[in-house]
Amino acid sequence: MTAPTTLGTRPRHLLDFAHWTPERLTALLDNADTMSQVLDRPVRKVPALQGLTVCTAFFENSTRTRVSFELAARRMSADVVSFAAGASSLSKGESLRDTVEVLTAYKVDAYIVRHPASGAAHLVARYSGKPVINAGDGRRAHPTQALLDAYTIRQEFGSLEGLTVAIIGDIRHSRVARSNAELLPKLGARVRLCGPATLLPADLAALPGVTLTTDPREAVRGAHAVMALRLQQERMAGGYLASLQEYADHYQVNGALLREAEAGAIVLHPGPMNRDLEISSDVADGEQSRILRQVENGQAVRMSVLYHLLVGRE
Repeated sequence: MTAPTTLGTRPRHLLDFAHWTPERLTALLDNADTMSQVLDRPVRKVPALQGLTVCTAFFENSTRTRVSFELAARRMSADVVSFAAGASSLSKGESLRDTVEVLTAYKVDAYIVRHPASGAAHLVARYSGKPVINAGDGRRAHPTQALLDAYTIRQEFGSLEGLTVAIIGDIRHSRVARSNAELLPKLGARVRLCGPATLLPADLAALPGVTLTTDPREAVRGAHAVMALRLQQERMAGGYLASLQEYADHYQVNGALLREAEAGAIVLHPGPMNRDLEISSDVADGEQSRILRQVENGQAVRMSVLYHLLVGRE
């Protein structure tokens, strides 16, 4: 008789992947397959979250993450409260803690939080007492983006076990890179992080399954998936790059660089893209690109996360 799979204790939040077992992460991705089937129906709605209220609290601008989370909640019949920081009492000096406690008093059942400060989602979890999903905090973590990246790669290859994923660009300021570096090795993949030395924090080399290099050809050689990252110039005070042109000359994901990758390698980008800077337009729109597939998969993955945290059973 086969022993049942051990998923471990169900995490209450998705703030990062520290308390998520590989088995539970795999179950979450498996459930995204089911949610994807819902989205293919003529009526793309199920009553899974009926009667629950989800608050999207975004303190930074967003298109893909915010829209896909709001659609995901509504596809499962939840009520959605969209909290706009600029039009709230925060502009009058109210603290984030007090704002959260007010919203919780209105019977909000879960929070989806994006904030420019690292750790903000943890604070919301502490003071709300409700499930919290981190939709990006500072440059620390963006777990649902990493999940949809992993899901997109798994769709292509069937599994992440034994694959190599190269992530090239502004690693220093990228919460996407950090979350992928934390998640993908848990699912059996190897991760190579690559960028200029000024944008490549040495501490990430301590993560299991992660290697660092400043040579993009070394990073891409034999890789099954290549992810380009946006240069986050709004987070740079200066001194990180000699020039944008020099960066493009050395680190742009283009056709010449992709020839070093494994045959059949796919190209990813978490968006938004700076075309012809970190990625060439012909590659972004080419046959190897799965960038729009990532966007499409975001909704199913986020439906799975909401279901898992709010109503899911083993």
